[in-house]
Amino acid sequence: MMQETFGKALYGWGSNDAAVPKTGIKLVIIGGVAGGASAAARARRLDETCEIVLLQSGPDVSFASCGMPYFIGGECTDRDQMAVQTPESLRKRFNIDVHVNTRVTKIDTDNKTVTATDETQPGSQTTIAYDELVLAVGSEPLKPPIPGIGRKGLFALRNLQDMDAIVEWLNDMPNKCSTCSEYGNKVPLHAVVAGAGFVGLEMVEQLMRRGLEVTVVEMLPQVLGPLDVEMAAIIEDDLKAKGVNVVTGDGIQEFLPFNGNEHGDDPSTVVKLKSGTLLPPAQITILGMGVRPDTKVVAEAGIECTPRGHIVVNDYLQTNKASVWAAGDAIEVLNPIVGNGDKWAVPLAGPANRQGRMIADNIFGGEKKMRKFKGTYAASVVRVFELIGACVGMNEKMLSAKQLPFASVHVHPGSHAGYFPGAKSVNFKLLFHPTTGQIWGAQAVGEEGVEKRIDVISTAMQGNLTVEDLAELELCYAPPVGSAKDPVNIAGMAALNVLEGLVEQVDWKELKKAASLPGVVILDVRNPGEIEKSGPLIEGCNAKTINIPLDNLRARVGEIPADTERIIVSCASGQRAYYACRILMQTQSAKVENLSGAFKTFSRVSERV
Repeated sequence: MMQETFGKALYGWGSNDAAVPKTGIKLVIIGGVAGGASAAARARRLDETCEIVLLQSGPDVSFASCGMPYFIGGECTDRDQMAVQTPESLRKRFNIDVHVNTRVTKIDTDNKTVTATDETQPGSQTTIAYDELVLAVGSEPLKPPIPGIGRKGLFALRNLQDMDAIVEWLNDMPNKCSTCSEYGNKVPLHAVVAGAGFVGLEMVEQLMRRGLEVTVVEMLPQVLGPLDVEMAAIIEDDLKAKGVNVVTGDGIQEFLPFNGNEHGDDPSTVVKLKSGTLLPPAQITILGMGVRPDTKVVAEAGIECTPRGHIVVNDYLQTNKASVWAAGDAIEVLNPIVGNGDKWAVPLAGPANRQGRMIADNIFGGEKKMRKFKGTYAASVVRVFELIGACVGMNEKMLSAKQLPFASVHVHPGSHAGYFPGAKSVNFKLLFHPTTGQIWGAQAVGEEGVEKRIDVISTAMQGNLTVEDLAELELCYAPPVGSAKDPVNIAGMAALNVLEGLVEQVDWKELKKAASLPGVVILDVRNPGEIEKSGPLIEGCNAKTINIPLDNLRARVGEIPADTERIIVSCASGQRAYYACRILMQTQSAKVENLSGAFKTFSRVSERV
């Protein structure tokens, strides 16, 4: 009750005028992409009498920002379809007064006005009154103060104008960038992508599709920060196999003019890394170093923001100022996975659209119909060449930072029945609470069926299911599209085995250290032919390594030295090792552990520990 009273006093949603649905009001929305356009369209459907004014910097509203890399690469070819709605279509269909090329420079919450300038007419100024104000200001590309970052040929990608500029530059690039004796008679067309996040890797793929050589530079020690390192390594290895020059753990120090000539005809840029490495001259550089909320004007109005600039909202998406709401990339939302009021910023189009719709519901529905935004689970997906990487919830880094207890399992089942042609491996990681079985998050990488499994986990998390529930889920099965035991079921079963003490695990990061201790035996239960083809599990350590195929284990268990104190078991993917652990746990006095992720995981990332 005290919290509810505080919320009403702070945010003003308990006043008498909120008790009944509003009609005939003036609604002003700043930002016309995902959250703003969604709020505007929903508001019109709820009230035909209200006046809706939409203010958008730049000439486009409701554009397909997530599709821009694919237009640059040529997979999407219709420029008109990149604008989901236009100012004209919003006016005709929804009777919305759309003002494009309009940048808001001041918000006055006391007098309930916004001041804006026409970007096509410098010095112009207009003041617009509002009854309710929605902030959908979004985010802007992060452009750190790196020397040379203002050079020609360096592009961030925020809107359709950026997209058009990149396409125009690429089309004219062979004419701009000519010769250099240091690199041969003809400079190879080379692109540098700064940042290996979702958009960065999409741009790597699309620039390769246009025939460029590509280097991607990431300051973090891995690509795709939302994934844990062993999952991201699958995509990183594939990038390298495709010919991408992947640089991780090294930031950009400076963007230098090509051949040291700032005023030369060739606008190519040499990227200097903090390690001192000079990359080959790049004819185009894409800046994908992350985003930050575009909230300078918002904060100046006294609207509460976090130290990182995100707008603070309550459960109903209201700010600390009466009649001011906020949605999209610029807000901080509840993290429902952790609970206890924990918050995080998740810049995704899906949540932004739902938030905009909910704000309209709350404005026009009245207090009795107010809807709470329950938070965001951060379900995300990216395609990088043939691979799909997807995740939901929290990763190991986040859990460790919050000091939350967790366990994980890795499984590598097929995307559908193994006997049906074309099955692809789904590399799947499930994170969960080691005693309650609460699902913290999941990650998956593969060529087929990846996003489907992460969608199932996301739904399970939103329904407060546990790993035990995952093992029992009833999911579609037919040989071309699934298995009788879906990868989600298998992950749930593996987690349940850990939860119930049927198997103990050693994480892949701990294997090298454990292998160097006395009394430890590494038992590889793969067949000899597999080891000959793929290589041994671990080399160069003092541990005693034994190969006994699973099917021979019962007959040959005597080959394990009698003084063994600890047996770490591995196979290719983990399943046979689990079977072996169950045999050994019931017949041996030594401590028995299964190597989480087995050979498939450890061999890929063993050099990282």
